Amino acid sequence: MQLERLLHGQGFGTRKACRALVRAGRVTVNGEPCDDPFADFDPAGLTFTVDGEPWPYREKAYLLLNKPAGYECSQRPIHHPSVFSLLPEPLLNRGVQTVGRLDEDTTGLLLLSDDGQFIHRLSSPRHKVPKVYQVTAKHPVDAGQIDALLNGVVLRDEPGPLAALACEAVSQQVIHLTLAEGKYHQVKRMLAAVGNRVEALKRVAVGGLALPEDLPEGGWRWLGERELELLASRK
Repeated sequence: MQLERLLHGQGFGTRKACRALVRAGRVTVNGEPCDDPFADFDPAGLTFTVDGEPWPYREKAYLLLNKPAGYECSQRPIHHPSVFSLLPEPLLNRGVQTVGRLDEDTTGLLLLSDDGQFIHRLSSPRHKVPKVYQVTAKHPVDAGQIDALLNGVVLRDEPGPLAALACEAVSQQVIHLTLAEGKYHQVKRMLAAVGNRVEALKRVAVGGLALPEDLPEGGWRWLGERELELLASRK
């Protein structure tokens, strides 16, 4: 693949802008400077730098972001900054989208991609991908409330009861709640339905993929092959 096409596909601007980047000596490929925008490279396993910043070639972008509170999952936020402001410009130019949404006050594991099939498979209720939330409640969560969450609660405007796939007590006021639907404010509404209230909410897993403990809030990274396999699981 010609270098200018490769850079363009990876989000570094128009073909003309990418040619200018290369001719200005701002690009290296596999550690070697290259000033020929029409030089051909095999993209498989290729690493390039732009202005000294290393980038691995990715045919599709699969990203994990540890969402902080106070960010909206929207390209056009209204009240708070967008989660897209936490990503570098080349990824925005590639058109990455969030896989589902988290409320502005919800933190934790957020996936993004430019692969439409991947986004649909993980976000569509039809595929029932489990998502685990760490819920900090206002009041202690007793056994009766846990049983009610597991057996199903009735929410306004829903055709039938909604039940958690799993509900595990972590402490008196913290539970891990596993859901498959992802309906509007579902965790908050379910806790309210059993007579409690959500004080803090963090998504800690999607499919078989857990939020990495070493990824700081606001940080992002590429997903590896093993992590993509975990997302395909139904744990």
